[in-house]
Formats: sequence, structure tokens, C-alpha cells
Amino acid sequence: MSPSELVRHAKDAGLAAIALTDHDTIAGIPEAVEEGRRVGMEVVPGIEISADYKNEMHILGYFKEEDYLRMTPVLSYLRESRENRNKKIIDKLNEMGFDITMEEVSSIAKGKVVGRPHIAKIMMEKGYVRSVSEAFEKYLEFGKPAYFKKEKLTPQQGIETILKARGIPVLAHPVLLKIPFEELDALLKELVSYGLKGIEAYYVYNSEDFTITSLELARKYNLVPTGGSDFHGTFKPGINIGTGYGNLRVDYGILIRIKELLYS
Repeated sequence: MSPSELVRHAKDAGLAAIALTDHDTIAGIPEAVEEGRRVGMEVVPGIEISADYKNEMHILGYFKEEDYLRMTPVLSYLRESRENRNKKIIDKLNEMGFDITMEEVSSIAKGKVVGRPHIAKIMMEKGYVRSVSEAFEKYLEFGKPAYFKKEKLTPQQGIETILKARGIPVLAHPVLLKIPFEELDALLKELVSYGLKGIEAYYVYNSEDFTITSLELARKYNLVPTGGSDFHGTFKPGINIGTGYGNLRVDYGILIRIKELLYS
């Protein structure tokens, strides 16, 4: 789905606003913002960067339209790192007997940053696995034979990079870190000391209890409790834009709080 198609999809779904937070790239933002103006949909420029914490931590950044390009230098470095990793993964899969090329994977990505989901989709289309999730579970996720660690920023570097670009850094989907409450509490205390401004408290895979816990931590550390459906189109089937599996609601008031921080 192109950035323009995504914006129109959000508009058709009845959303008031959408944040475009692609992994390690801002390439789709100009098209999304322009389409948003055309159809009357508010588009918030954003990014989702990977940080080196245990397996991986994701940090979201939200920006004013005039500032997101400040992320370009560090994103160029991260893109090169990701490309090197993709080559290692494909080479390993070739060694294991899977006939997959970088050209095929790039064609699936349609100009977006190539990642493991695109490799998994090619594996599925060629009949090597039955689903994208099976490709991850058997070959591509941490500890599996075709997994290679990606070079990443530290959490402190990720947060400080977003702040230097005049953005708002937010801890993405803490539920996926799979750590006990005490550890998450200590982690947030550390991240706040680096300048963290928000926590993704409303998320498609959260249990009700985890959402309550996230909101409590947001209050404790004076963080904006953000939210998102983590819509990835066909790469995450069953997840609807804005509503996840149908029970997610992210209030527009959260965006107002983000804007207050951006323009303060």
C-alpha cells in the first residue's frame, strides 16, 4: 500500500488523523502529507527506529512537518546497516536451499525499506512456508538459523537523535519487550533521564491489564500515553487501521498533547 493509498484508507475508515511511522525511513512522508491535504486528512510525520535492547526496542518519533528531514543523516546510516543485514539473511537462506534473490524481495517492498517481512512474504509466495509468521518462527526471528542481528542505535542515542531533530520520542509497544513490571518501571526511569516523552499505552496486542499498567507508568513519569494500531496492511492480516482487531480506540486528545510538546 502506497502512502497515498494509506491516507485514503485512513480517511475511508473515519479516522481524524494518522501518523506515518515507517521503520527507519521517512521516504513516504511527503506523499502522505500531500495526499492528506488533498483529501482532508491530518498526517503527522513520524519514524520508528530500532534500538539495541536485549533483542530489540522500538522508539517512535513524531515531528512537525518542517523538522522531520533532520532525521536524514542517521537514517542513511541505519538504512545501510539494514541492507547489509538483508544480504546476510538472503545469503544464508540460499545456503539452506531456498532460491530467493534480493531483486525479488525489493520488488515486494515497492520502494519501501526492505526488511524481514518482505523476505518472509517471498518465502510464502514460493511455497517454502505457509505464512509470514511461519517464516519468522522457523527461520527469521531471534535464535533461528537465518537470523542476523541488526546494527542499531542505543536507546539513549535513539532518543537523543529524535530530540535533536526537534521531535517527540516515544517508547513503542512496550508489551513486546516481554519484561516484568519492575524491569519495565526501571527501564522507563532510565529512558526518561535521556529525554523520553511518551509511552505507547494503547496498542493492538495489549491486554486490558497491560494498558492499565502502561497508563499508570505514564502518570508516574509524566509521559504522554500514545497509541496506534500498528497497521501493516497484508503483512499483519486481521489488523484494521485505527481499531486493530476492532476494540482499539486512540483519542484525538493524545495528538493534541503531542502537538503541545512539539510547539512548546
